[in-house]
Amino acid sequence: MSSAPPKAKLPSQIPFIIGNEAAERFSFYGMRTVLTNFLVGYLLIGLAEQERQAAAKEVFHVFVMGVYFFPLLGGWLSDRFLGKYRTIFWLSLVYCVGQVLLALSVESKPGFYAGLFLIALGSGGIKPCVSAFVGDQFDQTNKHLAKVVFDAFYWIINFGSFFASLLIPPLLSAKPTVITWNEAVLFTLDTPLPRLAFGIPAILMVLATVIFWAGRKKYVNVPPTPSDPHSFSTVCLTAVMGGTPGFALAIAGGIGAIGSLVTAIWLGVVPAVCLAIVVFLVFAGGGAWLQIDRARGKHPDEDVDGVRAVLRVLVIFALVTPFWSLFDQKASTWILQGNAMELPGWSWFKSAAQMQALNPLLVMLLIPFNNVVLYPLLRKAGIEPTPLRRMGTGIAFSGLAWIAVAMLQVTMDGGQKLPVLYQSLPYALLTFGEVLVSATGLEFAYSQAPAKLKGVLMSFWSLSVTIGNLWVLVVNATVKNETVTKAIGDAGFGVMAFQMFFFAGFAFAAAAAFAWYAKRYTLVDYYRKA
Repeated sequence: MSSAPPKAKLPSQIPFIIGNEAAERFSFYGMRTVLTNFLVGYLLIGLAEQERQAAAKEVFHVFVMGVYFFPLLGGWLSDRFLGKYRTIFWLSLVYCVGQVLLALSVESKPGFYAGLFLIALGSGGIKPCVSAFVGDQFDQTNKHLAKVVFDAFYWIINFGSFFASLLIPPLLSAKPTVITWNEAVLFTLDTPLPRLAFGIPAILMVLATVIFWAGRKKYVNVPPTPSDPHSFSTVCLTAVMGGTPGFALAIAGGIGAIGSLVTAIWLGVVPAVCLAIVVFLVFAGGGAWLQIDRARGKHPDEDVDGVRAVLRVLVIFALVTPFWSLFDQKASTWILQGNAMELPGWSWFKSAAQMQALNPLLVMLLIPFNNVVLYPLLRKAGIEPTPLRRMGTGIAFSGLAWIAVAMLQVTMDGGQKLPVLYQSLPYALLTFGEVLVSATGLEFAYSQAPAKLKGVLMSFWSLSVTIGNLWVLVVNATVKNETVTKAIGDAGFGVMAFQMFFFAGFAFAAAAAFAWYAKRYTLVDYYRKA
């Protein structure tokens, strides 16, 4: 009689990774939550108020673009040279330097912007590696426990975001503190409060790196892989070079990218580079799609079919970019609106930026609600909540959120002061859209790409966030034009209200295009066979 197999245990190194993620996410969201208000109230104080707000939005969205652009670099370093552990560790050190530099440079634009660049490089660079590193710690004996850890991972991200959004913003608006005992002054905490607001996230990032380093002897380290002669880019290049139409499109993309870089440099170096990359990818990707079958014979059929599948998904990703342009403005445009609203008067509520804590709180509530209540009810009604239906609906809900927040702005432009808690409805609508788009999009992308191209597709998913923030910068720059500003005024709108209605329309148009494409999209299933 054979003995029963031993009960699988959670790998002992997992607590180090979870602890690292908790501290890193608190660090990141703590810094991100106060960034817009710091720029408006401190670093850009020399500009006129309207110019300050526009400049703060530009800096914020350029930073977010970098955070979601650098995963391309981090994934490449990890896969080809350093492996996941060393990529995470060394880029975490860069991340730490960036956070410390922010705290030390609250009165220096060059130092502060350098800190933001290092944080974008570090945070973005480790982004594609951390979740994959978690998966590497499991094998066939305990793989069923991986889902538990990934659930804990997602929960701890929102946990860190919630408390960071709640606790860090008051530090930016508080007054220096005098510590007393029996009416005697012990000492005065006279550190400039922006330095404290950024210093605490810096301490948490250093702690996150120490926790990760402490588990170094326990980790399973999968070595980097050699160059693949049938990689995504190689197959695309073969297809493009296989005929005149595709090659001509790729050349047009190169010329268009150079033209975009030159003509859009007024947006800033980072946005111009990103726009150039987008233009090239659209044309070159179109050329590869047009004649992908010409790569057959030079590459295995399964690799060609995999590239075709990825190119089809990239259209989905392109249609999701408007959602990100709306979603990420909750930490810029919505905070600026909240600053002009009335606070509720609670002792712990010191800043409109604290409204952002609603987002992670609602995420933690909505995900189980959707899975346990909403989706079963829809199925009983004969409506299957497929991934594409959920994503299209989520984009539309983001548009509804912006209609709601635009109506608040119109009322305020009319001279009425509103409580900041009125933003709860827009936050609820936007977060519901996020749950339908973000979590579903990752699940959908994973199922639509073969194993060797899943990393490629995740990198493009991050790039879609970068492009979404690029649209914000383009719109923000456009409304600075005097002719456009006058036309908005003649229409009876304030600039902020007009932008809000514009982005709502942008989302509705994207949702309609998404629904049209989704009806024509043929699902494939690239889940690993049992």
